[in-house]
Amino acid sequence: MSQPVAAFPASTPRPEALTVFVRGLTIQAGIGVHDHELGRLQTLILSVALTLEPHAIARLSDTVNYETVAAAARAIADEGHVGLVETFAQRLALACLDDPRVRRVEVTVDKPGALDGAEAAGCTVAYVR
Repeated sequence: MSQPVAAFPASTPRPEALTVFVRGLTIQAGIGVHDHELGRLQTLILSVALTLEPHAIARLSDTVNYETVAAAARAIADEGHVGLVETFAQRLALACLDDPRVRRVEVTVDKPGALDGAEAAGCTVAYVR
């Protein structure tokens, strides 16, 4: 009779990736290039994924606090009107890379209501060290 096959071979697991993310963060920002968009706030929905070197984490100081990601997004909105969602996404991505532990960042900016008939329009940018 044959021996049962183990579901996973016995080996020592090694960390491969650590991703910290914020999904669906809603903020109000002055954004857009059209005359009707100037001087008013619009909703943006942001998603950010940060890839860090995998390592043991025991304390908040061992990782990137996702509250700092939200604070960076709000700070960009507070700086004033931004013409393009692409520019907003780039600024947020570069702000996230200010933390040297971040190896890769991906930022998606959805602008609901920007395009008739669409749930949202927007962009995704990604940067890597």
